[in-house]
Amino acid sequence: MTNEASVHGLGISVDDGGDEGAPVVVLRARGEALPIFISADQAKSISHALEERPFNRPLTHDLFVEMLTEFGGAIDRVRIDGLSENTFLAKIDAERYADGDRTDVVLDARPSDAIAVALRVDCPILVADEVLDEAGRPPEEFDVD
Repeated sequence: MTNEASVHGLGISVDDGGDEGAPVVVLRARGEALPIFISADQAKSISHALEERPFNRPLTHDLFVEMLTEFGGAIDRVRIDGLSENTFLAKIDAERYADGDRTDVVLDARPSDAIAVALRVDCPILVADEVLDEAGRPPEEFDVD
């Protein structure tokens, strides 16, 4: 089963000694928080989408959405659907139209890319129960902006 998620916020991980670490995006689904560590570039792209703040030039995710649209495609949803050796796995479910015919397309993606794209096209972000069972945390553990 899958659960619709929302982006709870972006933050920087902090270890027990108070030292800052990697950027993290925190999703909320099924009443739980799901922290996903990402790169600084991905955090910047997600931040721009969350704030609906355009960048001076198109970022990679903006370009991807623009190209897909120009070629007759649309994004239906993104899924965080697996966890392998502490690495989250994601898919982008899209559709393509050619000569009036619809073709479903599934694209393998990093979760951070899938989230950045989903925020740009306002499509659902889904998280599998298995992922939340393994990596979900109580939301009060996170103080995010």
